[in-house]
Amino acid sequence: MRNYLDFEKGIAELQGKAEELRAMARQNPNLKVEAEADQLESRAAEMLRDLYHGLSAWQKCQVARHPDRPHALDFIRALFTEYTPLAGDRNFAEDHAIVGGLARFRDRPVVVMGNEKGHDTQTRLERNFGMARPEGYRKAIRLMQMADRFQLPVITLIDTPGAYPGKGAEERGQAEAIARSTEACLALRAPIVSVVIGEGGSGGAVALATANRIAMLEHAVYSVISPEGCASILWKNAEKMKEAAQALRLTAQDLKALGVVDRVIEEPLGGAQRDRSLAIARTGDAIAAMLSELDGQSASDLKAGRRRKFLQMGTKALA
Repeated sequence: MRNYLDFEKGIAELQGKAEELRAMARQNPNLKVEAEADQLESRAAEMLRDLYHGLSAWQKCQVARHPDRPHALDFIRALFTEYTPLAGDRNFAEDHAIVGGLARFRDRPVVVMGNEKGHDTQTRLERNFGMARPEGYRKAIRLMQMADRFQLPVITLIDTPGAYPGKGAEERGQAEAIARSTEACLALRAPIVSVVIGEGGSGGAVALATANRIAMLEHAVYSVISPEGCASILWKNAEKMKEAAQALRLTAQDLKALGVVDRVIEEPLGGAQRDRSLAIARTGDAIAAMLSELDGQSASDLKAGRRRKFLQMGTKALA
């Protein structure tokens, strides 16, 4: 069963009516309703096209959080072969909110990792809704150090509301773990490319996305704070999240213009959740293109380019 967002209710009604007509026709073959059902489907498709060509920043947040959107493991299973997951930070515990390991990408050995949100109630709880604790970031550091040792490209898939802010996480050094993970990204002597596939939330995302090349899916979002959190701070009212989303300039299009991300990956009409295979395939092509751009660069050039990239962020807005 397809899940519809609030602003897609009109589309849901039209497609629901079309399906009702077809169900009636299946029960009574003498009913001639196919033409009417097709007309309703055509109107729904037109409405979908109009909606998604003019999404607001808040609507893009809703699309980025869509429960049917493909998550990190969906991309890993579809794009990578010989995936061997690695677990634990060798210090405290395994964090299921971050997945990663060794794999092959188009027959090239790589290290791949990402935030995993889960797909149903049980797995979402197990994955802590994609919000990593310190041990998750320390596992990421361990994977990056392995990639550095064997000169393997690192591919990261970002989809998290942010790092987990719980008491235990803070007691175990959440901020320090995020900082160390960001430092590990900057120190890599191998190329690292990142794709924001859903939500890119604050330092929890930056810890895996301090990369040579950063891409975003068309309806993904990337921001220093959630719109709800921003609204609570600025207006003491979380209901002003629409205004906050607009002010944060968190869309892929805004961030490409600001020089924060390098490319925007086109999604199927209606979002990645409507054609997961196509969205994943396009992401694979973008990853291949970004890796190709980095081929042949020395370790010192990769490190220097990465640092320069982040030091220059935001300067386009000031020019």
